[in-house]
Amino acid sequence: RRSEEALATLPLRDRAPTKARDVLVGGLGMGYTLRAALDLLPAEARVTVVELNADVAAWCRGPLSALTGGAVGDARVTVVLADVGAHLAQAPRGAYDAILFDLYEGPHAATQSPDDPLYGPRALGRARDALRPGGVFAVWSEEPDARFERRLADAGFRVEKHRAGRGGRAHVVYLGYTSR
Repeated sequence: RRSEEALATLPLRDRAPTKARDVLVGGLGMGYTLRAALDLLPAEARVTVVELNADVAAWCRGPLSALTGGAVGDARVTVVLADVGAHLAQAPRGAYDAILFDLYEGPHAATQSPDDPLYGPRALGRARDALRPGGVFAVWSEEPDARFERRLADAGFRVEKHRAGRGGRAHVVYLGYTSR
């Protein structure tokens, strides 16, 4: 859970939270990233969660709700049942201040294809275009992936890599910042 929370706290804590008003969370999981984001965002923020699996959303509204203080039910949150790659392909330019990808595996060897809908060069370009100037794209990864880090930089992001935990798997959070 530490790395899922870091996915929100790293990019949102270091920015003035009052500036981050429109946030996209790709993937709901157990809702820990969403809860951490909500704890940092102002009351007028809008958080769009794009979740592929309706059962996950139902679990977060039901039995898992107590673990996150009812994060999915927060008035600032809209849950969209869709593929986050397709959602970003339709997003207007500059729609978001922050995009947080809390997806099952994150980038890895199988996502190296130029056509990868989430981590390929075109997908990273769509994420960059969906951000406002000074925006941040945060990606959770099960392990470090140097090739993904290079693609992120090649897509025009200023890249930071953070190890999100101690011991165990080497979960990392990549932060890609757009120009101001």
